[in-house]
Amino acid sequence: MKKITKIVLGLIVLASTTLAASDGAALYKKCIGCHGANGEKQALGKSQVIKGWEESKTISALKGYKVGTYGGAMKGLMKGQVSSLTEEQIKSLAKHIATLK
Repeated sequence: MKKITKIVLGLIVLASTTLAASDGAALYKKCIGCHGANGEKQALGKSQVIKGWEESKTISALKGYKVGTYGGAMKGLMKGQVSSLTEEQIKSLAKHIATLK
């Protein structure tokens, strides 16, 4: 019985960690330093302002950065930032960015 309880508790912790990591607002916290709290800044003065981008535009950009087919001056930096994001996390992040006003 104790073994089953430990397994169930482990799964609950894993699931809550996964859900938190998939939350767009939580994921966006890594972006604030360069893009601003509301996506209002040009990252390092070189990127586009991402505030209010449509989900599809953000998804396309993040996937492109991930595989190295998108971006100009920020291409190398962004590839490192998005390389570990899952498809679900990219979608969650894009959904959050679309709400920034």
